[in-house]
Amino acid sequence: MCPVKIKRIYEPRARGDGYRILVDRLWPRGVAKAKAGLHAWAREIAPSTELRQWFDHQSPRWSEFRKRYRRELATHEAEIEGIRNLARKRPVTLLYAARDLEHNHARVLQEVIEAV
Repeated sequence: MCPVKIKRIYEPRARGDGYRILVDRLWPRGVAKAKAGLHAWAREIAPSTELRQWFDHQSPRWSEFRKRYRRELATHEAEIEGIRNLARKRPVTLLYAARDLEHNHARVLQEVIEAV
């Protein structure tokens, strides 16, 4: 399986990105859909609105956020398996808009996808 990468959607598209999937529930501010270079928008596997609002990118809540988000992801096994199947054939990049590079849902999703 190719490694699943994560990247802010505001970073320039790169040849090595492969299949680009936006994994945010909301469309990122300031990004034109025509210039995003997406292959897919998987908003259904983004954290629920309630969880996202509770977390509010507060790093002290990171550990609990990870647990709660993993529980939500457990109900989306088909979508996750679909991304795994893609990653078996080509590079995949999960795109997100959060400013925090360490404490964001794409990192959790990456771990779940790569845990085979």
